[in-house]
Amino acid sequence: MELHDEEWELVNDDGFVYRRLKRLRLDPTVSTSSATPPPDTAAEERNRKERKKSILLKLKARYQQEIQQWEHLSNTLKALQDRTPTQPPPTALPHPPVSQLVDHSMNCSYHELAETLLIQVEAQEASINEFSTLCDVAEVLCSAHEQLLKQPFVSLPIWESSPRKLITSLCNK
Repeated sequence: MELHDEEWELVNDDGFVYRRLKRLRLDPTVSTSSATPPPDTAAEERNRKERKKSILLKLKARYQQEIQQWEHLSNTLKALQDRTPTQPPPTALPHPPVSQLVDHSMNCSYHELAETLLIQVEAQEASINEFSTLCDVAEVLCSAHEQLLKQPFVSLPIWESSPRKLITSLCNK
C-alpha cells in the first residue's frame, strides 16, 4: 500500500512537531452511530502534562548532577588554594645610601629575599603538581567515559566474524 502526501498531516503538540496519518473524516450526513467517539480531550491533556512533567524532572536531575560536579570542582580548587596559600609578592627593599652599606646587612637582605622567592616557587610547584594530578584524574575519567560510550558499538556481533564472512553474508542478502 503506497501512502501519498495527502494522507499525512502535520501536528504541533506543544512545540513537538511531527507527521501522522490523517484521521478519517466522515460525511456529516452519514449516521454517526458507527463513527468512533471523539477523542477524550481531558485524557489527552493529562497525558501531555505527564509527558511534560517527566521531561522536566529528567532535565532537573541532569542540571542537579551538573551543579554537584561544579561544586565538587569548586571545593577542590578552594581546598587546593587553602593548602598552599600564596605569599604576597615581595616588596622592593629600600636601598640605603652607598656609604651605609655593610656587607653583612646586604647579604642578610638578599638572603631573606631569596628565601621568600624560594617559598613562593615551592608553593607554585605544589599548586602545579595538584593541578597535574587533577588533570590526570579528569583524563582517566574521560577515557573511562569514552570507553563506556564505545563499548556498545565494539561489542556488536558484526565484528565477531572474519571480514570474509561478513562480506559474503552482506553480498548474499
